[in-house]
Amino acid sequence: MALSVELLESSFAQIKANSSEVTKQFYTVLFTNYPEVQPLFANTNMEKQRKQLFQSLVFTVNNLHKPDVLSGALRGLGTRHIQYGVLPQHYPMVGSSLLKAFELSLGSAWTPDVQQAWIEAYEVVAQLMLEGADYSPERLMLIVK
Repeated sequence: MALSVELLESSFAQIKANSSEVTKQFYTVLFTNYPEVQPLFANTNMEKQRKQLFQSLVFTVNNLHKPDVLSGALRGLGTRHIQYGVLPQHYPMVGSSLLKAFELSLGSAWTPDVQQAWIEAYEVVAQLMLEGADYSPERLMLIVK
């Protein structure tokens, strides 16, 4: 699937202007719609977490033209997220919350084309992160405990 890189970059430029609000909105939506993920953040400095999230988004968008760099980084990110207790079923929760935060940020600029571009981009990001994660039955037993 070919991503709509230009559309992602132009819409993200608008999102960047409201980075703090976007990340706050993301976590509000995530915790409201999926309260079961809140324990994953029990010992987390949320201000720092919001900044890290946005830095990851910036890195991703800045490297859309460098698929090798992006693929390696996202697989590594997936590997690290296992340590935090992230499970495969959390990825759709995060994706829908992120898209909602982007929609709220962009307002009328959240067109069907922009929405579709971000849906496709998130699918690729999630797939690469999942490729980097070891969700073997043995590993899952350790995470779920």
